[in-house]
This record gives sequence, C-alpha cells and structure tokens, in this order.
Amino acid sequence: MEKFGKSQPIKRVEDVRFLTGHGAYIDDAAPQDALRAVVFRSPVAHAVITSLDVSAARDSDGVHMVLTADDLAQAGITKGLTAVTVQNRDGSPAAAPYRPVLAQGKLRFAGEPVAVVVAETLDQARDAAELIELDYDDLPAKLDMYPGGEALHEEAPDNRAFDWGLGDEAACSAAFDRAAKVVRMEIVDSRIIVNSMEPRGCFADWRDQRLHFAFGGQGVWAVKGALANTLSLDADQVHVTTPDVGGGFGMKAPAYPEYFAVAHAAMVLNRPVRWMGERSDAMLSDHHGRDLVSDAALAFDENNRIIGYRVDTRCNLGAYNSNFGQLMQTNLFARVLAGTYDVQATYLHSEGFYTNTTQVDAYRGAGRPEAIYVLERMMDQAARELGVDPWDLRRINFIPKNAFPYKAATGETYDVGDFNRVLGAAETFADRAGFQRRRAESEARGKLRGIGLSYYIESILGDPSEGAKVEFNADGTVTIYVGTQSNGQGHETVYAKFLSDQTGIPQDRIFVVQGDSDLIAQGGGTGGSRSVTTQANATLATVDKMIAAFTPYLADKMGVSEDDLRFDDETFRAPGSNLTPTLLEAAEMARVDGRQDLLMHEARATLPARSYPNGAHVAEVEIDPDTGDVELAKYTVVDDFGNLINPLLAEGQVHGGVAQGAGQVLMERVVYDDDGQLLSGSFMDYAMPRAADLPMIGFTTEAVPSTSNPMGMKGCGEAGTVGAMASTMNAVLDALWQRGVRRIDMPATPVNVWEALRHAAGKADETAN
Repeated sequence: MEKFGKSQPIKRVEDVRFLTGHGAYIDDAAPQDALRAVVFRSPVAHAVITSLDVSAARDSDGVHMVLTADDLAQAGITKGLTAVTVQNRDGSPAAAPYRPVLAQGKLRFAGEPVAVVVAETLDQARDAAELIELDYDDLPAKLDMYPGGEALHEEAPDNRAFDWGLGDEAACSAAFDRAAKVVRMEIVDSRIIVNSMEPRGCFADWRDQRLHFAFGGQGVWAVKGALANTLSLDADQVHVTTPDVGGGFGMKAPAYPEYFAVAHAAMVLNRPVRWMGERSDAMLSDHHGRDLVSDAALAFDENNRIIGYRVDTRCNLGAYNSNFGQLMQTNLFARVLAGTYDVQATYLHSEGFYTNTTQVDAYRGAGRPEAIYVLERMMDQAARELGVDPWDLRRINFIPKNAFPYKAATGETYDVGDFNRVLGAAETFADRAGFQRRRAESEARGKLRGIGLSYYIESILGDPSEGAKVEFNADGTVTIYVGTQSNGQGHETVYAKFLSDQTGIPQDRIFVVQGDSDLIAQGGGTGGSRSVTTQANATLATVDKMIAAFTPYLADKMGVSEDDLRFDDETFRAPGSNLTPTLLEAAEMARVDGRQDLLMHEARATLPARSYPNGAHVAEVEIDPDTGDVELAKYTVVDDFGNLINPLLAEGQVHGGVAQGAGQVLMERVVYDDDGQLLSGSFMDYAMPRAADLPMIGFTTEAVPSTSNPMGMKGCGEAGTVGAMASTMNAVLDALWQRGVRRIDMPATPVNVWEALRHAAGKADETAN
C-alpha cells in the first residue's frame, strides 16, 4: 500500500444519514425547551434613529427579554464586530468604523439588526416584534461605487474605505508605453446572495458559569474567540460546537450580530435561547458575494505575448467592514492576478466603498473567481482583437513547464504546473474539433451556439497549520478528531478513508468528530479549499507520532529490537518474530496493560507552502435569438488537482462549483432600488440554477502532484466556481458575436440577451443605411 492512499471513488458514508432525514442540523440540535429569539430588522437602508420604543413588546405575552443597543451597553457589551483591514497605497490604514451588534444611532442597511425579542414560543416572539415602534429620519441611500454621497461613517467621509495597490506601477506603465497592442475592457461582476440550503442559526446555554454556544458554521475557534472577547469571558468559559451544516461557501465562517445577542440573552436569563433564521433573514443579512467593476488592460508585444497587465477595481463593501470584506478584491484577488500567464509587469489598484447595502464577504472562491473572471474574459477579448485563436493565445503566454517553481509578480510562488498538457487534454475531452459541426446543427434549428474557454489557477487560502487527534476506544473503534468543519463536502468519508489507508484500520471502524472546541484545542475550520490538504497533513503527522509511540512498546512485547520493527501501513513486523499485530490489536494489548498513554495520539502540522490547483473549463451554450433564452448545452472540465484521495468526491465538488459559477453568469443577481430596498429578496425574485438548467458535466483530471505537501494534493473545493464564470460568459459572447454583440454583462438572462441582440441589430441597420 502506498503511503499516500488508494485514491478510490468511494461513496459518501454520511449521505445515508442525510438522505434518510437523520442529519442533525442546528435546528435539530437545539434544546426543545429553549426560548425562541426573533430579530427585528431595519426597514430602511439609511436613517437616523429618533426613537426606539420596545415597551409594548416587553409587556407582550411570553416575552422574557427585548434587547437593544442600549441594553447591551448597559450590560457592558460595547465592543463591535471585528474585521480585517488593509493598508492604503499611501501607507495609511484603511477605514475601520465601529460596527455595533445592534443598530446604534443610525440605520445603515435594510435588514440591519435593531432589536432581538426572546419569548417562550416563536409565535410569541414574532407577535412581540410587531409591537416595536421605531421612528427615524430618512437619509439618502448611497448605492454607487464612487466617492461622495451621504456619508455612512465619520471615518470615511467620502465613503471610500480603502485605496489599495499592489505591483510595480511604473514598470507596468512602461510596458504599456512600448506595447504593440493594448486591449482594454470594463468587466462587471454582479452581486449575489449565497443562499445556503440551511439558513444561519444558533443556540446558547449558560450553565455553571460556562457558555455553550452552537451554530451552523465553518469552524468553531474563530467564533469562540469572538464570543469571549465581546462578552468579556475567559476563553475556557466558552464551549462552541457545530452540528451538521447545510452549506456555507464562506458566508457562514464569521460571527454575526445575532450570535452575540443570543449568547448574552442566555447568560442573563439563565435559560437556553435559540434563533433560527428564515429565508428572508438570510437574503437580507447573510454576507453577499462579489459586486465589483474592473477596468482591465493587457499590453502585448508584436509576438502576442503579454508584457503588461493592469486592473483598476471598484468594489462594494456594503454598509460595514465584514469579516474579510476588505481582503476580497485586494490581497485575495491578487493571489492569482496574472493567472497562469508569464507576465511580471502587473499592477492591481482597488478601491472599496461603503454603501447602504448588506455586507459583502467571502463566497466560494473568495477573490480568486473574481480575478480569473476578469483575466479570462480579457484573454478572449484580446484574441478577437489580435486575430488569434483564443486557445493558442493562452498557449503562447502560459508559464512554461520548466519555469517552475515560478514566482508571480504579486509574490505567489507556484510550485508546479503543466498547463499545456492540461489544456491539450481539455481540447480532446471537450471534442473541440467537433464544435463547428455542433454549431451548424444548432444553426439549422435557428439557434446560436458559442464555445468558451477559461483556464484558471487557484491559490489555497487559510491557516496552513492544522491538528488531528486519534483515540482508540474500548469497543474496538477509533475516533479521529479534526480541526476542519464539513459543510457538506464529505469529510466523514475522506478523513476516515485517509486514516484507514495510512494505518490499516478498517474504515467502518473509524468515526470522525468535528466542530467541538472542547474536544480539540485548535483548528482552522473550513474555507479557502484548505480542508483536505491541511487535515491530511495533520493526520500523517499524528500517524507518525502514533507509530513512534507504539514501536518501543511492541518491540518489548515481540522481543525484538526497536530498530528492527517496521510498520507497513497495516501491521507491525520484525525479523525473528511471528507476531504481526495491527494497530487495533496493539491498542487492545496496551489497554489490557494499562498503557493509557498509547490510546490517544495528537499532533499539529504546518504545510510548507500553498498548493495551486488549476485547469481548463470549456462551456458551450445555445441561444434562441427570438427569446434570448440561453441553454448551457455542454460543459467539460479537466483539472489538475494533484493526487486525489477520492475522485468521486472531487468531481462532486467541481459539479457544485460549476453550478454556482454558471448560475451567477446566467441568472443570479441582487437588485436594490434607489432607496436601498432589496428587490430580489425571495426565491420568487432571485433565480438560481436547477438541475434542468445544467448539462451532465464532463470531468477528468491530469495530475501534476504538488510539491508543497507530502501527499502531492491540491485543494479542490472552490475550483469549480473559479473556472466556471469566465468559461460560461465567454461562450455566451462567442454565440452573440456572430450577430454583432460586442459586450454583455452578467447575468445573461433572456431579457438581457434579447436586448443585446436587438441593440446590435439596430446598430447594423444604422451602418447599412
């Protein structure tokens, strides 16, 4: 057996539980006798609070508490929500305005939490919330991404949160000055709502001077720290758990205002309190994603090689800094600024603006899909303007195989890559040679057909260190405690199988425990495609520690030298002994001998560097020019994920990512009116892709094992979205180009496509006349 594993396509063991209704999500795990909380939210986007009267709500039947900002202040809870900020180009710090748990003084977005009602029943809490009287003086809503407008915060009088840059601006300008050809384009990346299957929720219980807080999230330790800090508790007074989670995608990682209010209510009332958001809560208050406009330019020499690349981005932060909101279109965008292309003269300039909208933060890919969308849209546009095949233009500019490890201009060091090989595989797998035939067949039916390519690269994010703990149980089973948190990715299957491969312990006797800050001291949670690479690395370290601990014990038992004893990933063996104990057998021997120290093993490990998954996405669309309807007719992915533990689960991750990326391009978009009211606040108004909107997605891999971890793995959780956005939009524009359409922004809904076609036809008529 190889040390890495067998790379077998094993079905997810947790799916039986989920599909038979035995999943334990936050609303299932909450105590049945818990009080119920309802959040009263701002009805307007921007206003000064003139009065807030909650007396009638407090007197309502069944109500135990109504919390406002004043109540929290009187209880000594004055710390606001924290957020990571960047540094401006001039060296000054970016704006960091105070973000209260509950609205204080002003209302800054429709849906901002203003008060929390806690009652015996959900209906009583809802009825009481209806009795809250909020008076306010309206202020103009700020919605555009430009300096000026009514200021949301004193710290940013022009509403600009940051003015950030990275790269050598002078060298980039010089490259453009000597360029043979410059291609420019404005690219819109519209705002989306995450829409996880399970909305956010939490419950809290205060017993024996200790807070137990449970929530549906992406890791317990960051929230544990936030609760301890804001509520002025010692860290060991806070126990955070996470049950099954119905989707996160980055949105569920941080602590939200509701969590602090619920925890405080439980502490004051000495009763468990639960809050479960409804879909309207989610659409109004969950962190949104994307929302930026980029002006991009590529400089080419006479051989069609890129010699300079500049991007100027304006991004929407929403009303406040969210957890990592300022990082999305700055540091994280920059991770893959130039993608897979060999260009050193680059410059990224990004400005972030506060608006009277919901906060924007990480959404599947967190900055990398945005960067690749801009770059790969530009590559297609450049190919048209240069008169070059878009596939060949990419090949001309790929970082060559012999240039690795390759240090990108933004500081990233790509360890390995063979982009030409992967693209060649994609060309064959997608049957590019047969595209003209398929286009002709579509035209015969009165349809327009287009093909779009995107070659992406992703930088794995998050804490490179992780821990694992393995415990041998008295019943012959084994528990592995992990520091990541599944949101539906299949961790219970992957981690158990990986430990089984390294130890020979049968997979069905291994149980994965996650999401409990008492059971494992530290963990990085899930996000940035970090989970499997970091957790497998920690598991390897734990197995090594385990084998080292058992070796002297078994050598004595077997009557052999420690130096002669070997573990072959299934059994311990040594010349001169006919004993070949497995780890389970060794653990049982240790239990009988009272060697408790051999029944628990724990280690932490840190990856020496990031991994860089990459690959080619090829989309084909068919458009009805009479209606504007766009069908995603064919989709192919060839990824380089390095070595895989479970190809089946990796393919599933890609399928889900493609759906989210293509869904944004074809139908998803958040819409606010001029007053900052959310118009797309329900599934009647916000479209998402369904099974019928997607073709069967072809998937295969061309592995170039990573050198940045001992497993040769590359993260794959977000790669599908990183590649899907540009390939889908490039296919749409390729189809429309035949009819004179030169630009279309997402989402490519039927009405937008129809209007683009009509506009192009009108311009053609004007030219003809």
